[in-house]
Amino acid sequence: MDTVAQIPKYNLNEEEEKKLILREYRSLLRVLKGKLKPGDKNLIRTAFEMAADAHKTMRRKSGEPYILHPIAVAKICVDEIGLGIRSTICALLHDTVEDTDISLEDVEREFGQEIARIVDGLTKISNVIDVNASQQAENFKKILLTLTDDPRVILIKLADRLHNMRTLDSMKREKQLKISSETVYVYAPLAHRMGLYNIKTEMEDLAMKYMEPDVYKDIARKLAETKKERSKYINEFIKPIKEKLEKANLDAEIYGRPKSIHSISNKMKKKAVDFEEVYDLFAIRIILNSALEKEKEECWKVYSIIADEYQPSPQRLRDWLSNPKANGYEALHTTVMGPQGKWVEVQIRTKRMNEIAEKGLAAHWKYKEDTADESRFDKWFQQIREVIGNQETDSIDFLQDFKTSFLAEEIYVYTPKGDVKMLPVGSTALDFAFAIHSAIGVKTIGAKVNHKLVPISHKLRSGDQVEIITSSKQKPSEDWLTFVVTSKAKGRIRDALKEEKRKVADEGKYAVQRKLEGLGASMSQHNIDELVQWYKLPSNLDLFYQVAVKNIDLKELKEFKVVGDRIEAPKPVKIHHEKVEIIPHHQVVAKKDAELVIFGESSDKIVYNLANCCKPIPGDDVFGFVTTGKGLTIHRTNCPNAAKLLASYSHRVVKTKWAKNKEISFLTGIKIVGMDDVGVVNKITNLISGELKINISALTIEAKEGLFEGNIRLYVHDKEELDKLVRSLLNLSGIESVERYDMEDIPS
Repeated sequence: MDTVAQIPKYNLNEEEEKKLILREYRSLLRVLKGKLKPGDKNLIRTAFEMAADAHKTMRRKSGEPYILHPIAVAKICVDEIGLGIRSTICALLHDTVEDTDISLEDVEREFGQEIARIVDGLTKISNVIDVNASQQAENFKKILLTLTDDPRVILIKLADRLHNMRTLDSMKREKQLKISSETVYVYAPLAHRMGLYNIKTEMEDLAMKYMEPDVYKDIARKLAETKKERSKYINEFIKPIKEKLEKANLDAEIYGRPKSIHSISNKMKKKAVDFEEVYDLFAIRIILNSALEKEKEECWKVYSIIADEYQPSPQRLRDWLSNPKANGYEALHTTVMGPQGKWVEVQIRTKRMNEIAEKGLAAHWKYKEDTADESRFDKWFQQIREVIGNQETDSIDFLQDFKTSFLAEEIYVYTPKGDVKMLPVGSTALDFAFAIHSAIGVKTIGAKVNHKLVPISHKLRSGDQVEIITSSKQKPSEDWLTFVVTSKAKGRIRDALKEEKRKVADEGKYAVQRKLEGLGASMSQHNIDELVQWYKLPSNLDLFYQVAVKNIDLKELKEFKVVGDRIEAPKPVKIHHEKVEIIPHHQVVAKKDAELVIFGESSDKIVYNLANCCKPIPGDDVFGFVTTGKGLTIHRTNCPNAAKLLASYSHRVVKTKWAKNKEISFLTGIKIVGMDDVGVVNKITNLISGELKINISALTIEAKEGLFEGNIRLYVHDKEELDKLVRSLLNLSGIESVERYDMEDIPS
């Protein structure tokens, strides 16, 4: 689904528009060339004309005719995902049933039941509902239901999302943030799990372009600047390998490719290094033209040739030939020490494996004879069906559980008999117990991992052999939810806890009944609802449970009025508050009416606080988030929680920008690492307090083995001032790195 605007913003007349649409349509036919059978061209023509006519009055935000969007989505489906004729027709029609007068019956009459079913699936998930979070998460549930029904639905949906990301420039800023965060939170991991690595990578890069524009531009610029020397290095690295492969009569293509901007940025954050220090900015890919029965043998031969030429890092060997990933990915990855002391990642795979790596699930249909891979997807779909079938799960929990259970990388764990179980990274012994059977999970008291006794919270690693120890006296407890990661375990634990809660709540139910009857009122639904609302509880069950565990004292019921057999809650006393601007305690305010945040075009004073998880300061790219009970919280768009908040609760996001104001100072923090030298503290404090006149709130310096690490809390007016300080500190001799405290609380 694409946002529609009626006002054109580009200058093509009607005749030129027609030519443009026709040119794009012909370009779609060109990419379909090898797949067209007799009669297919007519079907595609019918679908195109049907969609063009239905969308003829509609325009995209950029002002382009809307029909260009479905054509582009169809092209992505064919060219980048490897889908065929039926998917092309569905992609052309994907927005018609929802946005135009065309009905599902019209589609079925024209193209048959199969295409109508896929278009129906796309219609159900075409726009992520914005009303409230649970409805939005409910929508993701629908996506996954259709995924298990016909995976083409999700593949076309991913193509639709990719095209929207590619054309996001004409959207408003808050739309860009919402769509980008949804993409990085759900769609990119889903593309990854479907085996579409190129699409996943492009989605992450495009999302970063809007969520962290400065970092994105900086890395893109540095990649462009270093392109020439990288190419030279790749050629130097490849030359001896090429010669040895030819000698061994191995038919292979070799090329280097840069890592994605998103993965470089992640590495910089994770390792706390600058761009120049990210050692594997590129990967070398070796693609073999091998017969199916010789694939593994020849991949290992290539590995042996590389290991003879360059020293491999034993910790960085990844063997996905013996155990392909759940999405079918097969390859050997190794990291070797190349010329000039640089680490280089090398990926070895065959043409068949490469097609599966790029086209994912769609390529599996092409290689039908490889039944083991088919069954991997089937197993995955089966697990999803099982979880979706458990309707008790709260939608927001479901979305979070789905990400950790089904979109994470997986590990392989063995039962005592040697059967293999596939689990997401981070799984514990308890997750493994539930994976075997729910009845075993709820009775688990411990486990033996590789014959050693471990607690149920023990995190498993690939290759572990696990034996579960159970007891008939064991019952699940609330803290189990804090360490299991799989949806199945979480769902079954919640069910068991609810059951336990129901038993306890029964006692509370009788206590409420006795109290109501004592007042002369009945145990009616109206009276129960009145009590649930009065105590601000989510359900009847919670009311009875809280009464049973003595958290609610029913003596308070004497304040209620009894009318007939109904009770009426006492009216709360209204207190009138004046609207005030709350300034967080750590800010220094010099001017009484200083405005800090402006929403939209208004400049009202706003009640707000700054998020502790990312400590925003003026100049940072930010958004406001309405927090239950705390009012408005300001987060940076690159905050670790941003993607989740924007994707799951977009209705609570408020467009935010900073007012120009030099009157208010903000607390932030920097970490400095450098050579431990006499007078280093003096140099730093002189620069901060003396030259730049910035107030220091706290300073700690720790020296160890010739290096020092300093943590400084200080007050700045905005990001500009902080950036200037970082640059000045880096110019001091002996200073190795200066970093803002990013993505975490500033240390006290």
